[in-house]
Amino acid sequence: MFFNGLRQNFSTSKFSLKVEAIAMNNLRKYARPFHPKGPVNGYVLNINNKRIYISGDTEDIPEMQNLKDINMALVCMILLYTMPIENVADAVLTFKFKTVLPYHYRETDGLSNVENFKKMINSKNKTIKVV
Repeated sequence: MFFNGLRQNFSTSKFSLKVEAIAMNNLRKYARPFHPKGPVNGYVLNINNKRIYISGDTEDIPEMQNLKDINMALVCMILLYTMPIENVADAVLTFKFKTVLPYHYRETDGLSNVENFKKMINSKNKTIKVV
């Protein structure tokens, strides 16, 4: 028997949750077919007045610039299908997310260099926390 910790009909009023769909897509010409604008989204979760951005498989698109008061951003960084580490760093520094958690960073020949990403961020802005 499988038990996930919640029983059927469980509900709680101890927290508030609001979900916003944010466009995600690829900008580079060769990558556009993988994630065209429209059919899929990234999301902003508003949980108890904390805003968490989940980028989805996207590049540093203009829609990110419109995001305000993001407490934590989960940003993808993998070449071919999303964006290279330098673009992710530029996006994080431009949009000034408070805390960043990189994900989806397995490359075809190994892993993206998360430590190098952290150094790129913290060398230019020590207030952004990279987890």
